[in-house]
This record gives sequence, C-alpha cells and structure tokens, in this order.
Amino acid sequence: MATIIADTACIDPRAELSDEVEIGPYCVIGPEVRIGRGTRLIAHVCLIGRVLLGEYNQIYPYVVVGGEPQDLSYRGEPTWVEIGDHNVLREGVTIHRGTPKEDGATRLGSRNYLMANVHVGHDCVLGDRIVVANNTMFAGHIHVESNANISGGVGLHQFVTIGAFSYIGGLSRIYHDVPPYMLVEGNPSKVRCINVVGLKRHGLSAEAISSLHEAHRLIYRARMSVRQAAEILEANGQLGTEVRRLLEFIADQQLGKHGRSRERGKG
Repeated sequence: MATIIADTACIDPRAELSDEVEIGPYCVIGPEVRIGRGTRLIAHVCLIGRVLLGEYNQIYPYVVVGGEPQDLSYRGEPTWVEIGDHNVLREGVTIHRGTPKEDGATRLGSRNYLMANVHVGHDCVLGDRIVVANNTMFAGHIHVESNANISGGVGLHQFVTIGAFSYIGGLSRIYHDVPPYMLVEGNPSKVRCINVVGLKRHGLSAEAISSLHEAHRLIYRARMSVRQAAEILEANGQLGTEVRRLLEFIADQQLGKHGRSRERGKG
C-alpha cells in the first residue's frame, strides 16, 4: 500500500518515509525524521529534531516527539529519540530527545502502550511491552525494564530504575528504584508485596512465584540483608533465576544514592 499524506500535513522534503505510512491532517514532520513502514500518525502529530521511528506505530493527536530536553545545561547538541515497533502513543504524549550527559538518545522499545498525557523526559530508556497510564511523568535519565506496568498520575524521580514485571500504583511518588517483580505504591512509595497478578499473566511458574514471595518476606518483612536472605533461599532450594535477579537488583540499589543505583558515586 502506498504512503498516504493529508493535504494539510507539513513534511520537510528531507524526512524519510517508508511504504504504507499514513500522515494525517496538520501533522508536522521535521527534516531529521525517519518513519518506518506501516506507522500511522492520526492528526496534529509533531515530530521535530532527530526522530527515528520504527514500524507499525500508532501515534494519536497532539503527540510531540523529539522536542528539546528540559535541561538548562542543554546547548543545542545533536541528540535524538529512537522508538521501536508496534507502539501506541495516545493523545498528548511528549517524548524529549536526549542530552550529551549520556549517549545522546532517549529510547522507547517495542509494543509499549503510553496513555494520554504521559511525559518521557530526556535520556530515558524504556524497554518493551510496558504499559503507562494517563498523566504519568518521567523525569530525565530513568530506565524502565520490560514488562513493567505503571499506573496513572505517577511521578518518577530522575535516575530511578524500574525493574521488569513490576507494578506501580496510581498517584505514587517514585524516588527509589523499584525492584523487579514487586508491587510498589504510595507517597512515600514503598514495596508492598510481589506483583502476583502480573506474574501470573506473564506465565511465571507457581514455584517461581512462591520463591519470590519468600524472598519478599525475608527482605521486606524480616528485614534481612541480601546475603542472609540468599543463604536461606539457597538452603530451601528457592534461589531460582527470578530470585537471583531480584537479589542482584536490590544489592545494586543499596550501593546507589538514596536508593537509586544509577546515581552511584554522585553527590
């Protein structure tokens, strides 16, 4: 199928559009934009700066991707946004390009669903199959591992890491790393339990879920150290892949500033 472009769209001739792309009314596409096959920009979408957009994405009205980072130290350096395939960006989503403080890129993987008015700040790196509900705000330099689920109205502090298969409750303030497989909520946010519903939906075995329950109990209820918990879990035959990942994440988190592993040595 040929690419379809609305008469009112404004597309720089230097932009690269693959086959089967649909550009709806009043979209604005800058000169450094590349759009992959089958991607659909419904209407009033603005892609500015250097934006590398993959295949079969659905971009809803008033989305802005590639705007300058909201960082007072930014001086117009050549940075960019990379987005994978099969993502859905709902109305009013904003994704800012990176800064030279890291590798210059803000990245979004594939098969993510960002609901209305989500903001993704500069230098964030989001994995795959992540769901983010309305009005959630990512500060800069945040990493989100695949299969995380973030509810609406959440504010995330710069440099936090959100672990795989975790769940964050609505209106939470996230200023510590969120361990994988855990459910976190509140202001101040706390680890409440494991993300049982999410883990079952993703097909984790009953044995793995039981082991994660015990790891949570030892660390967050009994207040044991990672080393102590690991010894007990190993003795009980519960030190599987998921539990090892959880313990490694927590150990790394504890080395960071204010519970943020990626700020190690800062400040």
